[in-house]
Parts: sequence; structure tokens; C-alpha cells
Amino acid sequence: MNVLIVEDDLELSSQLCKALEDADHTTVHAENGEDGLRLAQQGNFDVMVVDRMMPRLDGLSMISRLRERGIDTPALILSALGQVDDRVEGLRAGGDDYLAKPYAFVELLARLEVLAKRNERAQVGATIEVADLKLDRISHKAYRGGEEIVLQPREYRLLEYLARNTGDLVTRTMLLQNVWDLNFDPQTNVIDVHMSRLRAKIDKNFDVPLIHTVRGVGYRFGVGG
Repeated sequence: MNVLIVEDDLELSSQLCKALEDADHTTVHAENGEDGLRLAQQGNFDVMVVDRMMPRLDGLSMISRLRERGIDTPALILSALGQVDDRVEGLRAGGDDYLAKPYAFVELLARLEVLAKRNERAQVGATIEVADLKLDRISHKAYRGGEEIVLQPREYRLLEYLARNTGDLVTRTMLLQNVWDLNFDPQTNVIDVHMSRLRAKIDKNFDVPLIHTVRGVGYRFGVGG
């Protein structure tokens, strides 16, 4: 793995870099969120380890900005803040996993390996095509009928998940877990709001709808529902 370490504690980052390199992985270190943001945009990293509290730009803001710019490199957040609300905030900011300090290196390594493998599987197949809809998984752009459809990062992630499961029933729980990285229902209408916006962009001006509601259960994607 090629790992970006964004951590302002120099002693901790040095130990972490050495441990990862001893495990035959490569590392690049940034001492603050601004440098981490710059490196993450320039480099080709398999995963990132991001400290939450850092000078110049905190870890959650750094990850959030990367997601807004379409960069989905998996991020493991490290933090001394380990309560449920803290973890939820980190995941909602775009983090893929959250590990509280102090931590065991063997657990951190295992989590990074899982994230890297998940990301590798996600990159298989550069495009997805359903009817006249085409998704470019490299640029995170969507086209229907040859015309580009401008999507926000979360909208693209939602559409890609639906498209990858074309023809299958996708429940609200599946969307929460795989699009919002939540293992519980926050009891909000977040899915309904995003689905409504996505429908307006994907289906509104086209004769054949692709997003179909399965009342009381979830959704089905594809021609004919």
C-alpha cells in the first residue's frame, strides 16, 4: 500500500511510518491538514491516515474538501475523541473508518488493508452503462443520452451504487451503509432529499425513468423497474 499519513505529532507519525514500512508499505507524511490536502490531490495513494485535530486545517475539513473535489481515497481518521457522536461526525465528513487513540498498530494495519482492498475492488471497471446512462468511474462524471449530468459528490456516489446494483432491490439500510457509511438510521429524510435531487437530474428530461421506488422497502434501478 502507498499510505499518506497526515499527523502533526512527529513522534507518533515517525513510529507509524516506520511500522508501515517494516510491513512492506510505502508512506508519505504531512504535518498539517493543508499539506495533507495538497499531497492527497497530487499523489496516488491507496489509503490515508488522518489525525482529526491538526493545525492550519483540521482532519475532518481536509477530508470534506477532498470529497467535494471528487477525490475518494479511503481515509482512516485517528482521534482521541472516540465517542459515538465523534465517530458519526467523522464518517459524515467523508471518512471511511474511525479509530480512537490509543490504538494497537495491528488493528490499524488490518483496517487499512480492508480499506485498500475495498478501494481496489471499486476501481475494477472504468465505466458503468445502464441503458443510455454512462458513468465514468475515474472522473466521477455521469452522462445520459451523451449529455453530461452535473452531480455533487454524494449524488454521484448514490447513483454509482444504484447503477452497480441494477435490477436488484436496494433498501434504505443498504444506502445508509454504503453511501453514507452509517450503520444506523439517523431518523432523517436525508435519503429522500438526495434521491429527489438525483431523480430531477437523471430522469426528469428523459422518456424512460431509471430510478424506481419500491414502496416501503427501497429502490430499484434500471429500465422498467
